[in-house]
Amino acid sequence: MARREPGEDPKAAALREARCLNPHPEQVSDAAFLAEEFFDARDAVQVKYEMVRAVTVDKVPVTAAAAAFGYSRPSYYQAAAALERSGLEGLVPARPGPRRAHKLTAEILAWAEQALAADPALRPAALAGPIEAFGVHAHPRSIERALARHRERHSKSR
Repeated sequence: MARREPGEDPKAAALREARCLNPHPEQVSDAAFLAEEFFDARDAVQVKYEMVRAVTVDKVPVTAAAAAFGYSRPSYYQAAAALERSGLEGLVPARPGPRRAHKLTAEILAWAEQALAADPALRPAALAGPIEAFGVHAHPRSIERALARHRERHSKSR
């Protein structure tokens, strides 16, 4: 759950929670966002949608639209492509961080399996130190989970 800023209104908190809070609403200078209550410069999805709409429907030049909505030209093109590809959902920023396990490669997991087979008293969590020789720092629980996934994958392929 995202943290709520002290004194933050409920809508801003909801936008933050949904990862849709525009970090720079003060940069939005489009007339509709300044004049109408319906438009909220804090809503990044609404701002990006209206920016793309201004170019495609109102035929505003990309450079002018991007500037009026507080974004760069490359950001406009990214938003337009995301909107075309996934609809409004494409305008919601992706969750930060890795999407999958990436530190413990197949080579490292094969080495870990060999080390565990050679010493039955050895526990996967004890491999955290020796794995650093591969230039990787991994939490002991991450090693246990990665080995379990590795074993599951290999048992299915046999």
